[in-house]
Amino acid sequence: MSITTERSFNAETFSFEAERPFVLGLVAKDFKENDTGLEYIGTRRQQMGDGGVILQIRDALGETVVVSDDSWQCLVIHTAPLDKACEDESAPVAGEGVCGFEASEEPGGWDSAAFDASEWAQAAVYTAAEVDPKQGYDEITWDSDAQLIWGPDLEQSNTVLCRLTVI
Repeated sequence: MSITTERSFNAETFSFEAERPFVLGLVAKDFKENDTGLEYIGTRRQQMGDGGVILQIRDALGETVVVSDDSWQCLVIHTAPLDKACEDESAPVAGEGVCGFEASEEPGGWDSAAFDASEWAQAAVYTAAEVDPKQGYDEITWDSDAQLIWGPDLEQSNTVLCRLTVI
């Protein structure tokens, strides 16, 4: 799903084949207009976005194989703004004043089964009330163990890589 799709909740369903053990790698991006991390820059709606990912994988019989929860390892590779006061700037410029940011490239090979993500942080878990997903979230029957995950800050963590080995 493109991150430029203006919706509060984007849902995708797809099928794939895998044999255990297998590794899941997820690139999760919250919409941001530029490296300020802000949305709707220059409008009355200018704001920091908020992220959150929830997923469940079921086998061909409909049995849950894996869900998003705090067992995932995640690495934030784009954080902005570093000072939340940037949200109130009339002309925010990425990297200037309160609109600093931190960005890094994806670690080489992070999406391969052999990659060691043990040093990555545990996924942060959030409630639906904290993330406030709309427009489709409630239309899905979520496994009771599936949780919304993201980086350590719903607003400032803009691009998050997450991995899990399914045994």
